[in-house]
Amino acid sequence: MLLSPEDLGAIWLTLKLASLVTLLLIVLCTPLAWWLARTQSWLKGPINAIVAMPLVLPPTVLGFYLLLLLGPQGSVGAFLGQIGFSALPFSFAGLVVASMLYSLPFVVQPIQNAFIAIGTKPLEAAATLRSSPWDRFLYVALPLAKPGYISAAILGFAHTVGEFGVVLMIGGNIPNETRVISIQIYDHVEALEYGQAHTLSLLMMAFAFIVLAFLYGNQKRQKHHVVAGSVL
Repeated sequence: MLLSPEDLGAIWLTLKLASLVTLLLIVLCTPLAWWLARTQSWLKGPINAIVAMPLVLPPTVLGFYLLLLLGPQGSVGAFLGQIGFSALPFSFAGLVVASMLYSLPFVVQPIQNAFIAIGTKPLEAAATLRSSPWDRFLYVALPLAKPGYISAAILGFAHTVGEFGVVLMIGGNIPNETRVISIQIYDHVEALEYGQAHTLSLLMMAFAFIVLAFLYGNQKRQKHHVVAGSVL
């Protein structure tokens, strides 16, 4: 069955949302992941717990509190209104914020684990060559953490594509604004349009298979490089 214009609009919106969320999370999570990988502060445990909360919280719980926080009567929503910004709920910008929070652990944790796997020896070797902390991070840590970044980008993108509860709570169901693929499938099922629901669902299943195959392939290559490096 051919995709309808509404289906194509939902696919485009989902890809745009997932791309933007992944890019923003990669940039914003890098310093957080670096700090979590290197710090000995007592705050590490609580912050790790906060980062991982979306893994165990029902999406509707996170969406509900975001709706209260970002709404016109919420503290963040009221502040944004005072400085001239429109309310975030039921807008694409609101979807971006909600998706970033919901996909946070899927980006932070792979990057954090990659930084931990580097260890201290490469950084200490660079320090003996009078490399500055910034140079050590930029030219030593980041290149060595590349596999973690690849995994983070794949997981963050895929997780954002598959969201339902959070985007429905914070974004509603507005065509070409907040109606992503998961909500479009839900609409088709509600309208008993099973053919269209099958088409989009099969596309999602194919996407999930490709993403996971690529992710496991990347992890296999990463292990191979580690083993080869230890042999050398």
